[in-house]
Amino acid sequence: MAAGRVVASFALTEPGAGSNPAGLRTTATADGDGWVIDGAKQFITNAPDADLFVVFARLRPAPEKGSGIAVLLVPAGVPGVEVGAKDAKMGQEGSSTAEVFFRGVRVGPEALVGGDGEDGYRAAMTSLARGRVHIAALAVGCAQRALDESVAYAATATQGDSVIGDFQLVQAMLADQRAGLDAGRALVRDAAHRYVTGDDRRVGPSVAKLFCTEMAGRAADLAVQVHGGAGYMREVAVERLYRDVRLLRLYEGTSEIQRLIIGGALVRAARAEGR
Repeated sequence: MAAGRVVASFALTEPGAGSNPAGLRTTATADGDGWVIDGAKQFITNAPDADLFVVFARLRPAPEKGSGIAVLLVPAGVPGVEVGAKDAKMGQEGSSTAEVFFRGVRVGPEALVGGDGEDGYRAAMTSLARGRVHIAALAVGCAQRALDESVAYAATATQGDSVIGDFQLVQAMLADQRAGLDAGRALVRDAAHRYVTGDDRRVGPSVAKLFCTEMAGRAADLAVQVHGGAGYMREVAVERLYRDVRLLRLYEGTSEIQRLIIGGALVRAARAEGR
């Protein structure tokens, strides 16, 4: 994978289980010393090109303790693995997603990540938290592009005999984009530092993802507004950007899930201090 010879795909989301793995229905049933996997996944990134699937599944029989969810490595060529057609999405055409079906897929004991259901699950949840810092950084980059496109257009486009960048309300939209961008960039850097040092690997990433993805959405919306009718036309950068950033608030945990993580952590911390 590190050398680029194998494309991997993170197979978590299902029709009834997205940001919260508790609703998983895909199962991994013990069979001798191996496992039989049955279930379906959707919106799986890299699925059409994947050589390997990192599959979340509910263990059967269920363990007495823990989440009961394990992570298994399933090669794409194993009998019973079927990948659906590439999804037709609103945006992010550079990222291929599709449904993946597991029908009686047999894998050996070595497929279980960590050799234990809980070890693999904890590792996967940790990777999701780190991914939230990545998505927050990506959102900052998108917001920067939105601002750059807006400034370039405002400085050259005219309305009547005036350059629209001279209009105070246009300047106000640029200012709002810049303020959000700078705040998001500082937040990502702080969250990344705290993640690397181990100071905060749960709440900080959620705070960064929540703020930055919502901020990027506002920045893209303002970019279209600055461009006026031109911003609604295909082949214009901000039109594509507007569609692309919408997904940022959905994957790696929706904005609503991030709010639950943040709010729940604050309440638990307050209760612990009260004791």
